[in-house]
Amino acid sequence: MQNAALALPAMALILSIETTTKVCSVALHLAGKLVATQELWIEKSHADSLMLMIEQLLSRSPYNKNALSAIAVSQGPGSYTGLRIGTSTAQGLCYALEVPLIAVNTLEAMAYGVNQYNVTNALLCPMIDARRMEVYYLLSDKKQHILEATHSKVIDKDSFQNWLNAYTILFFGDGAAKCQPILEKNKNAIFLSHIYPSATHIGVLAYEQFCQKKFEDSAYFEPLYLKEFQTKLPKKK
Repeated sequence: MQNAALALPAMALILSIETTTKVCSVALHLAGKLVATQELWIEKSHADSLMLMIEQLLSRSPYNKNALSAIAVSQGPGSYTGLRIGTSTAQGLCYALEVPLIAVNTLEAMAYGVNQYNVTNALLCPMIDARRMEVYYLLSDKKQHILEATHSKVIDKDSFQNWLNAYTILFFGDGAAKCQPILEKNKNAIFLSHIYPSATHIGVLAYEQFCQKKFEDSAYFEPLYLKEFQTKLPKKK
């Protein structure tokens, strides 16, 4: 049996989880409006801190976990470990509370967040670090139309040149900084610093999906990894 709030999309209470980068965040939205949020900027702390953050968030709000209508999780791409932590936590909560799971593309949520301040109608290119000179990215316009879908790309001096010849592009995210020395010579390339995925933006897009009843199968859902997990073999002594 699903939560009764499913019959009332306008009053949906959604808990959102974001763990794809070094910043771990959670947020609570009612009908798409932010109720409370919490962030932790400590790398590799997600596994130990996420459930505590959720408990603290709910304790500071007027609601308890039984009032939740759905759990939203940042789908990726991003850190393999971070994605596993966020996904397994979201799946566990969905099972325990008998509420649906909503998955939101991490890069689309980043683009949504920056687009609120996009007064120049520039294109938006959120980037997440994928090691070396590779990034996960997508490209969208002011109306949030996807021009280049989510995928990984090795950045070189010719990257995005066709777009940059005609449009201003805002590059942001933890993958953008390493691309700046390569792309910044083009006057149409603008780099924004200190932009990370946030559960506050996940929650807004999750509410749109909730109203459309766009849910995941919480038992079988897999994040958007894009690349297989790689481990380093220990060095021989």
